[in-house]
Amino acid sequence: MPQIYYSHAIRQAIEEEMERDERVILLGEDIAGYGGAFKTTEGIVDRFGPERVRNTPISEGGFVGVAVGAALTGLRPIVEIMFMDFITLAMDQLANHAAKLRYQFGTQATVPLVLRTPAGAGRGYGPTHSQSLEKWLLATPGLIVLAPSTAAEAKGLLKSAIRCDDPVIFIESKILYGQRGQVPEGDFVTPIGEAAVVRPGDDITIVSYSRMTCESLKAAEALAEHEISAEVIDLRTLSPMDTDTVAASVERTGKLLVAEEGTLSCGIGAEVVARIADTCFDYLAAPPRRVAALDIPVPAGRVLEDAATPNWESIGRAAAELVRSY
Repeated sequence: MPQIYYSHAIRQAIEEEMERDERVILLGEDIAGYGGAFKTTEGIVDRFGPERVRNTPISEGGFVGVAVGAALTGLRPIVEIMFMDFITLAMDQLANHAAKLRYQFGTQATVPLVLRTPAGAGRGYGPTHSQSLEKWLLATPGLIVLAPSTAAEAKGLLKSAIRCDDPVIFIESKILYGQRGQVPEGDFVTPIGEAAVVRPGDDITIVSYSRMTCESLKAAEALAEHEISAEVIDLRTLSPMDTDTVAASVERTGKLLVAEEGTLSCGIGAEVVARIADTCFDYLAAPPRRVAALDIPVPAGRVLEDAATPNWESIGRAAAELVRSY
C-alpha cells in the first residue's frame, strides 16, 4: 500500500466522496484557494468549483447553522472549523439543532453533516488554539464523535462519516497531519463504532485515541524492553464508544490505563474507567489509572506545554507503576 500523509488521506477521502456524490459540499474559512489553515483542502476548489467549495465569513455559528440547514434540504455538507477551540462558537447549532432535529421530527428528517476540526497541543499555539474539547461533545446525545490516529483511519473513517445520515464531529490531530502511513487504494471505509486492538499484549490494557494512540504505541515498545507486555486499543470512535473491545482486553490483562490529550477532569478516561468498572469489575487486579493533560489552560511556551501534555514517557511510567505495584 502507498504511504501518504495523514492530511493527504483526508483530502483523498473528501475528493473521492465529492466525486461519488454530487450532494457533498465544503464550507469553511479559507478552504477555497488557500486550502484551510493546514492545507487539507488545497486544490479541491480547482476540481469541483466554487459552487461546491465555499469560503465563509469568520462566523462559526453562522456557517455551521448554514450547514445544518443545507443538510436538512438534502445536501451533505462538510464543514471545517479552523481550530477545535472555536467549536464553542457553534455549540448551539451542534447541541440544540444538529444533534436533536432527527429526534424532534420523528426520523422524518436527517442531518448528514460532517464537522472537521484540528485539535490538540504540540505547536506552541497557546491556550485558545490548542485545546482538546472532545469530552464536551460526548455529553450531547445525537452527535457521533470520531478521532483517527493513522492516515488509513483518517481516510476510512472520514468516508464513513460523509456517508452517515447523522451529524459527525471528525477530530484531527494537528501533530498527525505530517505523519505518513500506509493507506489502502480504492474505495474503502472504516466502520464507525468499532475500536481496534493495534498491539496485542498480556500484562496491561492501554486505551487511547488520536495522537495519544501513537504515543501509547511508543510507550508499549519501551515497556517491552522491560518485559512488560502492553495491549494497546485505539478507540477511533469516541461516541458511540466500543466498550466491549476494551472489556474483553481487560478481562485478560486485569489492568487498565487510559491516555488522552485533553484535561484529566471529566474526561474520556473517566468515562472508560466508569464503564469498565460497571461491566468487568471482578476482572480488575488493580485500580484503573488515567493519564491526561494537567487541569490548566494549555501554555504557550513550548517547555511548559510539553510538561502539561501527556506523552509516551508519562504513559509508559504510569503503565509500569501499575503493573509492578499489583
